[in-house]
Amino acid sequence: MNKKALIAMSGGVDSSVAAALMLRQGYECAGLTLKLHKHESAKCSQDQNDAREAALKLGIPHSVLDITEEFEKQVICRFVEIYEDGATPNPCVICNRYIKFNFLLQSLQNDFNCFATGHYARVEKDPAGGRYLLKKAVDEKKDQSYVLYNLTQEQLQYACFPLGGFSKGEVRKIAKEINFENAEKGESQDICFVPHGDYGDFIESFTGRPAMPGDILDTGGRVLGRHRGIIRCTIGQRRGLGVAANTPVYVAAKSAETNTVTLGPEESLYSKSLIANDINLVTCSEIKKPMRVMVKTRYLQSAQSALAEQVGEDSLHIEFDAPQRAITPGQAAVMYDGDIVIGGGTII
Repeated sequence: MNKKALIAMSGGVDSSVAAALMLRQGYECAGLTLKLHKHESAKCSQDQNDAREAALKLGIPHSVLDITEEFEKQVICRFVEIYEDGATPNPCVICNRYIKFNFLLQSLQNDFNCFATGHYARVEKDPAGGRYLLKKAVDEKKDQSYVLYNLTQEQLQYACFPLGGFSKGEVRKIAKEINFENAEKGESQDICFVPHGDYGDFIESFTGRPAMPGDILDTGGRVLGRHRGIIRCTIGQRRGLGVAANTPVYVAAKSAETNTVTLGPEESLYSKSLIANDINLVTCSEIKKPMRVMVKTRYLQSAQSALAEQVGEDSLHIEFDAPQRAITPGQAAVMYDGDIVIGGGTII
């Protein structure tokens, strides 16, 4: 029986090369682009065209799946709701969990053996325990395992990450050898549905509601000024606060309940522990006793040494060896054992 792979093709160089590598491994491939946005920008149209051109270059069929309704409901609405509740979500984590990998798995049906994406990560099956393991990419600068920690065992069983053993430079070299038109295409630094990076303006436009101003407080509760909505502030922020101070001050806390933002000195940003809920464990079904781990609380942060304990069916307590800066509710806390993702949860 021929091996058949469905390739998630975004129009970028990574997913295009992922398709080429799956072909080299002997898979019969088909490209699929997920249409996420109702009102497509010129960039979205260009991305679809780039995916189509890459598929044509490789001689594989290509199709577009319109999931705009589901993307708005499952990703954009969640993103807005979490921001309005005073937390700071990672939309890529939300998208991978509720949209991308669900639809790729559903699209396999009886036609494909697996699906592949352009993520920099690796999947292996543990011969001892039989579970599928999520591992860091060889190129740690490009590693995306952090935003994939929520993948289920079923999703990992069918997932392929052919770029996991390559550096970005090697991927671009392969793209140039194939003469992909997107070989030198840059990487977007913005959230795909907030192209200009202004979360406050986007949320106001999406909801049709202006953000409510409120008090800016110091750590003693004294009013320092007014903010333009808690959706415009995030933990650790220093600039754009509209408050004059003799020494540097940062956003130390936000409260949706009181609609206040609390500022404090640098040292007020540090804490040694966190609680995370809505957990997903990859290497095991349960953490039965406290374990030493390395933890990332932000995508670009280096992992930090900590002790993790499962304190409920759906909650973790993580105690760091050293205080950590700006641990932010809404972000993911992802645990590692070397290059293996143990699992993680949402910081509360």
